Amino acid sequence: MAGFGRVLGCLLVVGALAGCGSAVVGDSGRGDAQRMLDRRAGAVLERDREAFLGTESPTADPRKQLATGAAEFANLRNVPLASWSYRITSFRRTGEHATAGAELRYQVRGQDRAPVTSGRELRLVHRGRHWYVASDEPARKSGQQLWEQGPVRAVKGRRSLVLGVGQSTAGLRAYARLADEAVPAVSRAWGTGWAGRVVVYVPRSVKGMAGLLGSTDGDYRGIAAVTTGEAGGAGSAPADRVIVNPDAYGLLGDFGRQVVLTHETTHVATRAHTTAATPLWLSEGYADFVGYRGSDRTAAEVAPELREEVAAGRVPAALPADADFGFGQNAERLARAYEGGWLACRMIAERWGEERLRAFYRAVGAHGTRAGAVEDALRDVLHTDLATFTRDWRASLRDRLG
Repeated sequence: MAGFGRVLGCLLVVGALAGCGSAVVGDSGRGDAQRMLDRRAGAVLERDREAFLGTESPTADPRKQLATGAAEFANLRNVPLASWSYRITSFRRTGEHATAGAELRYQVRGQDRAPVTSGRELRLVHRGRHWYVASDEPARKSGQQLWEQGPVRAVKGRRSLVLGVGQSTAGLRAYARLADEAVPAVSRAWGTGWAGRVVVYVPRSVKGMAGLLGSTDGDYRGIAAVTTGEAGGAGSAPADRVIVNPDAYGLLGDFGRQVVLTHETTHVATRAHTTAATPLWLSEGYADFVGYRGSDRTAAEVAPELREEVAAGRVPAALPADADFGFGQNAERLARAYEGGWLACRMIAERWGEERLRAFYRAVGAHGTRAGAVEDALRDVLHTDLATFTRDWRASLRDRLG
């Protein structure tokens, strides 16, 4: 590893979380439950604590239940919400109880062009003439929301909003300063045809990060940050979030921290052009290219793991495969995948220019299917073929790292 530390980030592609269930035939309770959730959403937007708690289920120990509801409501206090709504996607009733799948959609004011979408599983109780929420938890394979982990602090930068749990205001301001630097750096490389701002979540620890991603902390222990969003989305696609692992991020120096946030902000900017046709060596390689762009770091410094392989005579035979970027992989293999993608994008920029690199990225994403996407873009944009490109990439590895 180079002295400044190896930086790893990723684009986490999240599909639509809408459920596929439907109301039980003849069940009139679904409409009433939806109206209750509409009131609950209005209470969140209006910061009406009493109205919010009025949708919570009375229990044998109301103090415990209301404290839970009150705490989550209070945790949202500093989040500048522009919208908040629930849509029931499935409803299953048994007597006075029901289980509902729901889609939570919300927007942060001044940041989101479209809502964040999250799947929720609700347990409902019918008392008298009304439905109440007994529990509101992430749906299976859905992540937690930041305010479920504790009181949220918010720091607004010039081009960013940083929301954190268990973090000091001063610490969040440091993230905002780096994010504010990342946004124009990305625009200089990619162009200005994107939102030009970024929302950063900073949970208390890697465990909190994993919770937001609906995973386990072991999956992300060595990852400094990820970006959530729906790849290939248009303007109506769910909004992006950069989620930081404060444990790994805190081990980096100032340069590494800036590279991480610039890398992740690149994913935000390129998301609309990143589709199922885009291989990870290109999406991650380009994000690293922008992250290191303009720095004085040499190839040997940025790609220490690949340098060791090349020095030992083990030059990769092919560009990194998507499987090489799996978080469960050996750390050295994962690093080599990122390094290989970065060097491929750097080679394109040096040989064909950054404008062609951007055009190549867009052409691959616009292909629609993975098969032939890289090959067609190589032919149409760079006027080469995959065999020649791979041979040239391998030669550049020897020249720069041998």
